[in-house]
This record gives sequence, structure tokens and C-alpha cells, in this order.
Amino acid sequence: MRTSTDQSGSTTDADWSGSTTDADRSGSTADTDWSSSTTDTDRPELSVETVHVDPDAYEGIYVVGDVHGCVEELDALLSALDVTDDDLVVFVGDLVRKGPDSAGVIDLVRDRDNFLSVRGNNEQKLLDGEDSLSSLTAADHDWMASLPLAITLPDTLVVHGGVNASKPLAAHTARELQTMRATPHDEPDTRPYWFETRTTSPTVVFGHTVLEEPHHTDAAVGLDTGCVHGRTLSYYDWRGDTVGSLDVETTYQHRPPSKVLSPSRPTPKPADD
Repeated sequence: MRTSTDQSGSTTDADWSGSTTDADRSGSTADTDWSSSTTDTDRPELSVETVHVDPDAYEGIYVVGDVHGCVEELDALLSALDVTDDDLVVFVGDLVRKGPDSAGVIDLVRDRDNFLSVRGNNEQKLLDGEDSLSSLTAADHDWMASLPLAITLPDTLVVHGGVNASKPLAAHTARELQTMRATPHDEPDTRPYWFETRTTSPTVVFGHTVLEEPHHTDAAVGLDTGCVHGRTLSYYDWRGDTVGSLDVETTYQHRPPSKVLSPSRPTPKPADD
């Protein structure tokens, strides 16, 4: 596994009611009115289903990039990180499609109380009937439908696609959070992408866009580094504020280099005189 690096080293809209839940140590959720909380002012407010995580309930906290059915590679990463039941693993979505064993990935994530995932656009495609996988059961579909659109930690927002800096977080639709690359959202190939210019809090941890290596700044952490394409499976160590990657040996779906992004970094703000 590659050595972790710090920042310098490197689909239809769901009709959510805006409910939020609090993930406790066992992985279960209980309805919580975070809007009235006085201890979570560093939590972003969204109008979609969101799970808030208490970091004090866990030792290590890791966020893992797009797995896309690559269960053996995920197993290898979890072993390399030495993940235990005392740690939390959060996934940026797109657990399924493209790779060899979507059902195996769902089983692995669903069966661990300390594993959480947001719903990516590839889960959404299956739920919306845009694609199907014969290996997945009705229970698998129900589980994917139950996944939140966002997960928060203090000063951190985990979504699949991204955010639009020109609008409040609470105004984002499910589709935007799942598929955001460019702003405006209806011009998907327009550069710069949202994370190339973002400089504000909270830090948004995301997948969806295949990157040459993890993108790591104060404001954005991108983790889709093309595991299913034979590249790497990446992670973010939330406590250490570092990123790292596991090299993979098998290419399940070819992706040309022109479709792998090497993002630019935001221009630093000038220091005050």
C-alpha cells in the first residue's frame, strides 16, 4: 500500500423530508433533532436524509473511495488499515456495478455495524431501473434505498458527487449531491470542477470523478482513483488528515487515460497586509 500523504503532498431527485439521524456506537440510528443542537454547530445543514456521526464513539475513522463491486480489493484495503470493530469506515457510495461482485460488497458493508455508506449514483441507477444486476436481491435493493445522501463528521461532509459553491448546502438536491462535477451542473464537462476551486468549510469528501490520485485540500478530499479500472483504491484517514491508496492488480473495466482527471488545486488566497 502506498504511504499516506498530507495535503501538501499531493437519478431522479429523491423526495427526502430532510430527516437526520445520529449513528451511535453500534451502528444503529436514532431520530435526532440536530437543528436544535447547541453542540453541533460545526455540522452542515442539508435538506436530504443525513446521518451524523459522533467521532468520540470510534478510534480510527476512515473514508473509502468508490469500490464498484471489487470486494477482494476492499478486503485487502481493510486488512492493510487493520480495521477493527472499534474503528469506523465510511464509504462515498458506488459500492456496486462495473466490478465482479456487487453482492459481496453489499454483504460486507451491510453486515458490519461500524460501516456506513452514502448512496451513490450507481446505487440510484439500480433503484431507478436504469440498470439491473441479477446477483442482487430485493433485500439488497431495500438496503441501498435506505442509505443516506450525506454523512457528517465535525467540519466534514461526505457525499458521493459533490457540492455547488454558488448555492447553500440546504438547497442542494439529491441528484446534485450524487453527480456534481461542474458548476453549472448541466454542463458536466466544464472546467474547473467544483473541487478544483473550493476553499470554504466544511471539508467535502467525495467520489464519483475518477482521479489520477487522491485530491486532498483543506476544503475537498476526492477518493475515486479508479479501483475498478485497475488503478488504486483510496482512503482518507479522518483523524490523521491524510490520504493513501492501495494498488490493485486487476482491471475489470477499461478506462482510457484521457478519462482520468489530474485536478488543479485552488489558488491560495493572498495574505492580509
